[in-house]
Amino acid sequence: MRSHYCGQVDESLIDQEVTLCGWVNSYRDHGGLIFIDLRDTKGIVQIVFDPVESRVFSLAESIRNEYVLRVTGQVRQRPAGTENPSLGTGQVEVVGAQLEILNQSDVLPFQLDEPDVGEAVRLKYRYLDLRRPVMQENMRLRHRVTTSLRDFLEHHGFVDIETPMLTKSTPEGARDYLVPARTYPGHFFALPQSPQIFKQILMVAGFERYYQIVRCFRDEDLRADRQPEFTQLDIETSFMGEEDIMALMEAMIRDLFKAVLAVDLPNPFPRLTYAEARARYGTDRPDLRNPLELVDVGDQMKDVEFKVFSQPANRSGGRVAVLRLPAGGDLTRKEIDDYTNFVGNYGAKGLAYIKVNDPAKGRDGLQSPVLKFLSDPVVAVILERTGAQAGDMLFFGADQADVVNDALGALRLLLGTDTGIVEGGWQPVWIVDFPMFEYDPDAKRWMARHHPFTAPTDVDAERVDIDPANVMSRAYDLVVNGSEIGGGSIRNHRLDVQQKVFAALGIEEQEAREKFGFLLEALKYGAPPHGGIAFGLDRIAALMAGAESIREVIAFPKTQKAADLMTEAPSLVDDRQLRELHIRLRKPSTPAKQ
Repeated sequence: MRSHYCGQVDESLIDQEVTLCGWVNSYRDHGGLIFIDLRDTKGIVQIVFDPVESRVFSLAESIRNEYVLRVTGQVRQRPAGTENPSLGTGQVEVVGAQLEILNQSDVLPFQLDEPDVGEAVRLKYRYLDLRRPVMQENMRLRHRVTTSLRDFLEHHGFVDIETPMLTKSTPEGARDYLVPARTYPGHFFALPQSPQIFKQILMVAGFERYYQIVRCFRDEDLRADRQPEFTQLDIETSFMGEEDIMALMEAMIRDLFKAVLAVDLPNPFPRLTYAEARARYGTDRPDLRNPLELVDVGDQMKDVEFKVFSQPANRSGGRVAVLRLPAGGDLTRKEIDDYTNFVGNYGAKGLAYIKVNDPAKGRDGLQSPVLKFLSDPVVAVILERTGAQAGDMLFFGADQADVVNDALGALRLLLGTDTGIVEGGWQPVWIVDFPMFEYDPDAKRWMARHHPFTAPTDVDAERVDIDPANVMSRAYDLVVNGSEIGGGSIRNHRLDVQQKVFAALGIEEQEAREKFGFLLEALKYGAPPHGGIAFGLDRIAALMAGAESIREVIAFPKTQKAADLMTEAPSLVDDRQLRELHIRLRKPSTPAKQ
């Protein structure tokens, strides 16, 4: 139907006839000439209709935005002074000689160039939202990401293998989405939270290098970087240790950023242990573009009269830390109160502070309600450790270490945004040496920090079930600009170690057989040492696109309430379908219409 794409029409085609197809991006009637900007997947070009061609001109007068057209005409140079340097086709225009309206369009519920369209409207009319240039570019960027990743893995001998979408419900951390099995009344399939068990079985099967770009499903509370269905790049290898896997994956990510963004990432990526990341940045996914760091001062607070500081300093698992904000001394009282309320969302009971007016004067150069509780030597150590300068602000966190880390870590990010001290660019970092388990006080049992198939370090393998608090795992996460884009580990290829892990997690032998029997059986038959990693493809694409939410790089996402506003899913089904599935339910209201 076309000879060229709109975006291909340039000065090399002057005096040639072209046939173009696309949407009317804009329409202008200048009282003698009609101009339209015709848009297709490759770009925009200006079309001119002259009243000399009366039949075509008359038809052009009926055109409106988003009509679908087929236009034939001759390419010519635009008149001097009318060029549009912002368009690749801006030096030329097409004189419309033939016009066919392929389809009309109703008035749109929102204009495609409207900047502040509500997300609910955008998701309801997603097919229109996806016409917008920014969304077109996001989808193409995502395509370039997947193409680059596939090319790298194919080049390095990985095999793309699909794993089942209908599988067995297994306790892997989040709630499963369940699918009733019509042919097995009362039984359910589960949609996979990840292909974890299947990719390990593929290693037992001898494939050695597997990958898959796969959909995963988790019924959990949503946020900007979570969806009930999401896409990950899943990778598993045999006979490779964590150093080998991390080196190969690092090369893949460097290759990806070079291919898609023309960005050179560092070689090698820096590394932080989990403990160091939490201590310095308050989080295990630090944004290293932010120069602010937490500084321990608990050893100086054990004997101070201020119990807010002394009690956590003397308590097992307590922490007192300081966050220095350069040039933060001019914060207003209201701003300080706002930050105090902010850290309260993370469990902090308050936010003590010291304004540093002139550190050379000691306490006389400081301003704070807590100064009266601190001796001169303590103040001197605080100023020295933080490197405080005139005009700085020091914020204190004092509580259990997790509370201090979470609160000051979140404050660090907020201050970085509010003050503009976070520089651009890209900062990847590997986080390693994770604890194997974390204790859940509500459930009163140990939980896997990553997942129950992660291997402990070799030195800890024999004491997994007797000292879980001090067992380290062979896990590794990759973080870029504060976003965890990938996480993986070496797996338990020995049956006895896997059984010890289940025991530490409180998974009884009978439950283990019911939930994971096929994996445990497979480990009996020559399972090789293996490990892998999974990358969040949605997160990578959002990060590279500069999007605030992964919904901006997913063609048809769900809302934060896990509803599809365009299709109005989830929806009710008729009684006949429910009876076939042996299900009887009281009908609720439709979530997508709420």
